Amino acid sequence: MTAAADALFDRALVEEATKKSGLIWVRGAGPDGPVRALWHVWVDGAAHVVGDGPGEQPLPDLADGASAEVTVRSKDKGGRVVAWTAAVAELAPRSEAWEAAVAELKGKRLNAPDGERMVDRWAEECRVLRLTPRSASTDLPDGSLAAPPLPTGATTRQPIPAALPRLLARRAKKR
Repeated sequence: MTAAADALFDRALVEEATKKSGLIWVRGAGPDGPVRALWHVWVDGAAHVVGDGPGEQPLPDLADGASAEVTVRSKDKGGRVVAWTAAVAELAPRSEAWEAAVAELKGKRLNAPDGERMVDRWAEECRVLRLTPRSASTDLPDGSLAAPPLPTGATTRQPIPAALPRLLARRAKKR
């Protein structure tokens, strides 16, 4: 294949894999920055994410005009399909590009606490980012790329209630 054909193939692979994947893994702020799993939508040749606001997903350190590394997993098997470098652009609230992205994002947002006011909240308190592919790599990594989970306040590790073992034993007897 020629270089032009390879570039077209890579672009098509990035687009199809990203469209079909429910999550993308995004690393910002250099090669040692944290990696975050983000839900997204594909609009006009780029992945769009919303976050960094109350009740929304935390975004990695992504500045307007910077680059990010995006890894796309297979929706079926969960394995890595393709990785690509993205140009990051923060969309201005209420701009034409922002409205087009948000129209798609709001349809994919699950369990929003304020369904009717969600778009206004995004405009006031959140960031909508456009991740435009620059280059792609289908080379598989040598290692597993596993990393310890990032610290979060969402963990609720507590002892189980004292009555739970008795309740479970009672259910087992009924079967």
